Amino acid sequence: MTAASDLGSPQLASPDLLRSVFRRHAAGVAVITASGDTGPVGFTATSLASVSAEPPMLSFGIGTGASSWPAISRADHVGVHILGEHQEELAATFARSGADRFGAPTAWREGPEGVPVLDDVLAWMVCRVHARVPAGDHRIVVAEVRLGDPAGAGRPLLYHQGRFNGLRD
Repeated sequence: MTAASDLGSPQLASPDLLRSVFRRHAAGVAVITASGDTGPVGFTATSLASVSAEPPMLSFGIGTGASSWPAISRADHVGVHILGEHQEELAATFARSGADRFGAPTAWREGPEGVPVLDDVLAWMVCRVHARVPAGDHRIVVAEVRLGDPAGAGRPLLYHQGRFNGLRD
């Protein structure tokens, strides 16, 4: 064992500790959409992860208190959209509580399986929901990719230190 290193000021586990640590983790920004009983729903997610290549599967987290959760909890299919650095305002709109997420200036269309598909994104996928796994005050949604388009132009939007950012060279 080596000499003790400077560990700073460790904190006991808490929601604030977790949020503080993950503010330091740069994450890609996605918008998840679904068709709800009263129209389209969606939210900004930074928890998107690839799960499996064969079959192609992904996951994302959603809080059970989120306004989109009731629709996501019942949806057979969801849309997953990777945002570009030119879409900071779109990311903020889908992150803002009470916002008219699908009103102007949001450009979208009804896609396969009735899933709302956002225009001008870097990439999008329509996925079949495979599982909703309880995880504290969230659910981890695991979904199988059914089709998509990775051909959007631009660079990815990132979330870091509580702000949306673009990549820097």
